[in-house]
Amino acid sequence: MAKLKITWTRSFIGFPVPQRKVIQALGLHRLHQTIERADSPTIRGMVHKVRHLVKVEEVQG
Repeated sequence: MAKLKITWTRSFIGFPVPQRKVIQALGLHRLHQTIERADSPTIRGMVHKVRHLVKVEEVQG
């Protein structure tokens, strides 16, 4: 099953509150933190909402 490696690269200061909540819901707590999540339509949708704040890589396995 594929995974997504998500890195928070840009601060959400000055962005709408729903985008802050998406960052928190993904499990990111501080800038430049990297997490891995299972690739699913839900996670893809969340990443799409904050694509300007994060960097995403696909990881096999």
